[in-house]
Amino acid sequence: MNWKPIGDQVLLKVEKVSEKTKSGIILVDREMQFIKGEVIATGDGLFTQTGHRIPMTVEPGDSVYVYKANLGENKDITLNDTNYVIIRESEIAVVNKPEKEQAELPF
Repeated sequence: MNWKPIGDQVLLKVEKVSEKTKSGIILVDREMQFIKGEVIATGDGLFTQTGHRIPMTVEPGDSVYVYKANLGENKDITLNDTNYVIIRESEIAVVNKPEKEQAELPF
């Protein structure tokens, strides 16, 4: 993919959540307040007033949860016949780094 978000924008591929359990119970949409997605691409980050770049915290391949209320209707985008969501990094609630990076953390 040649598309790259600008600034602190993050391109997410949202995971579809099953609306039924294995036993056939229908899940109510309002119960699910967060949406899980995979980071596909990120911008380079924002600049401070002094001209220093603030690096992005998330990277392609990270799994994230976004509060559903932050998504709205105008954040869906289709690129190369695939549906994505584009959000600001500050709208991400939780990030899960791939295993290899977690092993390096001291805690």
